[in-house]
Amino acid sequence: MTSETEKAQTAQPEGDTIFGKIVRGEIPTKFIYEDEQCVAFNDISAQAPTHFLVIPKKPIVKLSDAEDTDEQLLGHLLIVARKVAKDVGLADGFRVTINDGVKGGQSVYHLHVHVMGGRQMGWPPG
Repeated sequence: MTSETEKAQTAQPEGDTIFGKIVRGEIPTKFIYEDEQCVAFNDISAQAPTHFLVIPKKPIVKLSDAEDTDEQLLGHLLIVARKVAKDVGLADGFRVTINDGVKGGQSVYHLHVHVMGGRQMGWPPG
């Protein structure tokens, strides 16, 4: 089994991604939230009792590639993260993480927001 760090070291920011296929419905996925701008679904490699992803339908490769015109969309992703966290019972708190690039641990090159909760998070995160 490959670790997330190892996956990030070999991932390439080129071509289609699993998240693009999920957004287009090519990979069946049970969404816990969907609107015209984004989707949210449970992470299959959960790192906490509750761990879901919020991804934009617009294929932004990574946060550092986002443009100023993406400002509203990026804010929307965080609002959706808050709403879904409340809906799934994370009233005691949660962590929001966006990995960016190789050293940031990004293993899928389609911007995505990790939301994790259901346990005490440590600091620093890693």
